[in-house]
Amino acid sequence: MTGRIIIDLFTTLDGVAQAPGGPEEDTSGGFPYGGWQAGYPSQAVMHSVTEGMETLDALLLGRRTYDIFAGYWPEHTTGPEGFIGQLFNRVPKYVASRDADIELGWEGSSRIGDDLASEIAALREQHRDVHVIGSVDLVQTLLAEQLYDELQLWVYPVVLGQGRKVFPDGAAPASMRLLHAEAGDGGTLLLRYAPGESGVRTGTMAE
Repeated sequence: MTGRIIIDLFTTLDGVAQAPGGPEEDTSGGFPYGGWQAGYPSQAVMHSVTEGMETLDALLLGRRTYDIFAGYWPEHTTGPEGFIGQLFNRVPKYVASRDADIELGWEGSSRIGDDLASEIAALREQHRDVHVIGSVDLVQTLLAEQLYDELQLWVYPVVLGQGRKVFPDGAAPASMRLLHAEAGDGGTLLLRYAPGESGVRTGTMAE
């Protein structure tokens, strides 16, 4: 088996991916716009998210996102989002952390992070579709080291001007290959990328 590492992110037009889901999700840096996604409901986004869940058989999360998920999803296994809670509770969950003493109370959780490249390779051999949700710091590492197979961005029509970005200043230069682009309702846009086959190419417009 050669599985895929799929990154799922909700972002603003200026690339902010911090705290889309709620005011208390991530207030680091004094971020005042937690829950910005709620102002732009989109059935197209929900359909795309649900579709992606059909093949998800493992989660790979950063420590902050893991703590948020572990505090929420075990208690949300019924109702409209119950199928997500049931799925997340059932599948293996891998937490990228260098803290060997990290406490992982959510059933099915284990730590990786000592040798991320080899551990990611092992996950590809064990699973079909490993999804990385949120986890901006981890995502930046995966992008910089080309340790992913697909980047899915649900882009919302809002500019925040601050917050943690998918591609901050100093991000590793890289090219990407567009797999799919789709306009959704509420002004949303779905973009799916794979790693490019070459680095950044420069030249002049005359060429």
